[in-house]
Amino acid sequence: MSEFRIAETKVFIKKIEKREFLEVYPKNKNKVYPQLKLDPIFGINIKKLKGGYSDFYRYRIGKFRLIFTVDLSEKIIYITDLQLRKDAY
Repeated sequence: MSEFRIAETKVFIKKIEKREFLEVYPKNKNKVYPQLKLDPIFGINIKKLKGGYSDFYRYRIGKFRLIFTVDLSEKIIYITDLQLRKDAY
């Protein structure tokens, strides 16, 4: 079984440059990304969103939510956004 690849969108890259998100980005790279590469759909911190966001998933990282979508045919995970929980959705 081959791993998924991760692509960070321009919106996500601009978001992580903000001061409030600098603390969580290293955790993304070192802990969250390896887990997502193995299985981006199922996991204890992963949930599929509903309603108008039904194509997206979220990964809970403490008080933050990493928002992403998955292209199963190409095996690519598109990281689209990182938000504080209170501002997410």
